[in-house]
Amino acid sequence: MKAYVFPGQGSQFKGMGLDIYQSSEAARTLFDQANQIVGYDLTRIMFEGTDEELKQTIYTQPAVLLHSVVLALTTDAFAPDRFDVSMVAGHSLGELSALTAAGVLSFENGLTLASIRATAMQRACELAPSSMAAVLGLPDDVIEQICAGITDEIIVPANYNCPGQVVISGSLKGIELAAEQLKAAGAKRVLPLAVGGAFHSPFMESARDEFARAVEAMPFSTPRCPVYQNVNAQPTQDPETIKANLIAQLTAPVRWTQSVENMAAAGATEFIECGPGKVLQGLVKKIVPSVTVLAV
Repeated sequence: MKAYVFPGQGSQFKGMGLDIYQSSEAARTLFDQANQIVGYDLTRIMFEGTDEELKQTIYTQPAVLLHSVVLALTTDAFAPDRFDVSMVAGHSLGELSALTAAGVLSFENGLTLASIRATAMQRACELAPSSMAAVLGLPDDVIEQICAGITDEIIVPANYNCPGQVVISGSLKGIELAAEQLKAAGAKRVLPLAVGGAFHSPFMESARDEFARAVEAMPFSTPRCPVYQNVNAQPTQDPETIKANLIAQLTAPVRWTQSVENMAAAGATEFIECGPGKVLQGLVKKIVPSVTVLAV
């Protein structure tokens, strides 16, 4: 069984999508439509922009979704008349890409929601200083206990990426306090991440509210295959459940480890990354070493 997985923010790179733009007429049409949908020259930023420009959340999220969805929609596996995908999942922003590829959202609405999400999260980041850090080499429960024990600052587990790699999210002081305790508990490393703010934490509450209004106003269709969502790592094909989980995701942790484990338990033997970079291929192989990992 084939599972397609879609990356999130952090997988972007300068020149992303240019190869498929130059080689596929269908891709060119979608890229050109995307510029009209978002209201600025997104493809110029992807193809020619500086690294700093591409790292800005307001551009990164639409760019990663666009690259991922164009790959999916120009791949035979996602063609409506010969759909050959058993299940999909996306990491954080990638969940929107997965929903668009699986037919829950139209191309226009998927890209519109990515742009709204990015803008809302950027605004939330500007309200208060916050950040994230990757914790390597500690069990999940130890990280959870240490974060829960810091009560005078906001600090929470944000991304369960793979065994031995969890990202924490919170205030700058919270990151500092947690890092000290995590290292004392035996963490191999605690690496600050170059991000705009504390994603998947209470710092994103204002973004969640803004995003929720946009999601509720959009039509959601039944996906062509089960979608494993970040908030609970469970499959669903119910549009209303998908909406609720997509909204909750902004302030809830990304349960990627659990999602991949559940997809493998449901019969997935091939995990195919659809989007820029190779991050998810590496994570999947660490979570379930027995499966085959590929890229579109």
